[in-house]
Amino acid sequence: MDSSARLRLYMNDNGPLILDGGLATELEAQGAKLQGDPLWSARLLHTNPQAIKDAHSRFLISGADVITSATYQASIPGFISHLDVSPERARDLLMSGVQLAKETVERFVLDTRPTGQRWPLVAGSVGPYGAFLLNGAEYTGAYAEEMSIEELKIWHRPQVDCVTAAGADLIAFETIPSIKEAEALVELLKEFPNSKAWLSFSCKDGKCISDGSLFTDAVRVANRSTQLVAVGVNCCSAALVEPLLDSARSLLGPDMSWVVYPNSGEDWDTKHGWLTSGNTSASISKLSRTWMKQGAALIGGCCRIGPAHIAELRQELKGSCTSAASAV
Repeated sequence: MDSSARLRLYMNDNGPLILDGGLATELEAQGAKLQGDPLWSARLLHTNPQAIKDAHSRFLISGADVITSATYQASIPGFISHLDVSPERARDLLMSGVQLAKETVERFVLDTRPTGQRWPLVAGSVGPYGAFLLNGAEYTGAYAEEMSIEELKIWHRPQVDCVTAAGADLIAFETIPSIKEAEALVELLKEFPNSKAWLSFSCKDGKCISDGSLFTDAVRVANRSTQLVAVGVNCCSAALVEPLLDSARSLLGPDMSWVVYPNSGEDWDTKHGWLTSGNTSASISKLSRTWMKQGAALIGGCCRIGPAHIAELRQELKGSCTSAASAV
């Protein structure tokens, strides 16, 4: 059974797919020094790939049905610039993010299939152009005002090509802050007709994505694609999810689901990192049933959400670490 068929089966089988949490969060918890690194967790594709596999493994053990590759902040220009490697080596490194995730899944299935019988999926992460700028622009989208849709497509094309060529089960277009960038990604996806994807936005409040556009308009852009299986939000406070989904509830078509993976509720500051707020990560598991009732078929966590939080989420929604999508 190919990945597209497995994806359709999983999403229609006994509740939502459980996504993983913040990969960089888990890497930092295990001692990686990522703050201020222009490549963030993608640097470890070059320096410590085993650490990435170990982090993926902990999320799988905690009950994730989908793990996301360490390629959010990876790009061929970024690798060339910050690692002083050739374009060919940069491409290999980017592809290795998906390959490491696939190898971890295969090892996990080999170790657990007699009892758990889960075969998790691998999402190839493609972050926004703003992540390359290293100035927090993925939370404003201001750069899109100065770029054309074609320029954004040119930027994203090599990354999408790499994650698809490496065999990702689907593409995760994530933390997208602007309508224009979403339009570019929807157009670009057509160049990869055998690929499925989700599209998730960074949001500033309960009605708008980060560039100030209405979330309803962002969903309308997503609806133009027959290859997107889900649209939604990530790396925002969990408290914003319900009003955002509610604002666009009439726009969710029969072949589209919500994807939801908020952060811990803390705020990101480009100078000081994550700043503590009054929200807590526990709200993700508490609110997850509401999101499921709203139509969310993929639910997980983003920054500052670790394996323990994903285990709590799975317990809340499915009662165990055994996937309903078994024997596939």
